[in-house]
Amino acid sequence: MKKIILCVGLALLFSVSACTAQNQNLPQISEEETSGVLKSLSADDMRGRCALNLPDITKAAALIASEFKKAGLQTFNGNADYLQRFQLKQSIPKTGKLSINGKEVKAEDFALSSNVAQITLDRIDKKTTIARGDDFFKRFTEINTQQQNLLVLIDPSFRKEFGRLKNYLAQGNNSISDKDYTVLYVLGNEKVNSLSLTYQNEVKAVPMFNVLGVLPGKSRPNEYVIFSAHYDHIGILDAVAQDSIANGADDDASGVASMIALAKYFAQEKNNERSLIFVAFTAEEMGGYGSQFFSMQLNPADVVAMFNIEMVGKVSKWGKNSAFITGFERSDFGEILQKNLEGTSFRFHPDPYPEQNLFFRSDNKTLARLGVPAHTISTVQIDKDKSYHSVDDEMETLDLANLTEITKAIALSAKSIISGADTPNRIEDVGE
Repeated sequence: MKKIILCVGLALLFSVSACTAQNQNLPQISEEETSGVLKSLSADDMRGRCALNLPDITKAAALIASEFKKAGLQTFNGNADYLQRFQLKQSIPKTGKLSINGKEVKAEDFALSSNVAQITLDRIDKKTTIARGDDFFKRFTEINTQQQNLLVLIDPSFRKEFGRLKNYLAQGNNSISDKDYTVLYVLGNEKVNSLSLTYQNEVKAVPMFNVLGVLPGKSRPNEYVIFSAHYDHIGILDAVAQDSIANGADDDASGVASMIALAKYFAQEKNNERSLIFVAFTAEEMGGYGSQFFSMQLNPADVVAMFNIEMVGKVSKWGKNSAFITGFERSDFGEILQKNLEGTSFRFHPDPYPEQNLFFRSDNKTLARLGVPAHTISTVQIDKDKSYHSVDDEMETLDLANLTEITKAIALSAKSIISGADTPNRIEDVGE
């Protein structure tokens, strides 16, 4: 019996030692580096980092900019500071009327999405429909992102769904487009021979800013590898047990902390042949407006890969030393990363929650639609995470040691991409 116990004990000791030896191959990034930023970003005095609350989001941006400065990163495109500024145009419908074929349409039978303050239209040349039997909300999503003058006729069988759409649009429309547009939704199938629309919206511009830092490439400065995370969250909620702050520790202070630790690591290594862009996006929670604007400032053909880091503060469904990559099957990005991790115990897995459509629910989606192998790395357990978008998403719920190991794994897995040895293939079909 003693011999058996001794053998089992030696086997366990050997396996633990082997695992430790494997993970010694990972870069040296300390838990202190990741936890310091995480603690500051998810603190109560950040008040949940809502992108629309200027004092709170400005404070968070300043913290990230100071970390980029400590790392010795350059500003983007020679900017005076690390902030990439843009404006979000908010339009809230107020009042107006619509006539079709000389007959006034009831207010409950039309709705609009527009970024124009004073609308006067007597024709809309482009038309489309949401026909009986269509997937109503899928069609609405496809249509409402087009941002052009468009008339949408909706089959009356969708009266209930149209009521929900109308209530949604009444909350207002957000846009970063400089182009004026009005999408007019009408419940009905009548052929439109003539049209008259007059309407007023309350329009205001809200300042927004991403935070960007750059580590220029040594031999391929015009080829970019992006490391990103979003730094906004959802702000203040109704109080639960006297707590009203949605701290957003995992979502996504964890990703920002990891991204900043990577910036410091690569800045110290000084061996990146390609240029590295480190970016903290704003307004992800509102629809990804920060990443949309950022993508407009780049030629997508120059972007080799995007490592978007989202909710990596907890252990994945496979346990420690693991994470998943959204859209794994859409390029060989994940295969390259795993190849670079040979000799370690860390594993990247395909997204285990395909029904959640996570590939299109984070800041990687805009560049992915432009063909860039842009993927999100995450560990969140969708079916078990009870603190998502709640006041319970606090630092105390996270596994900081595991977060640090994930950061180390990302650093090593990116090695051949930032050196120029590997170039992931482009994403050709991003159909949702």
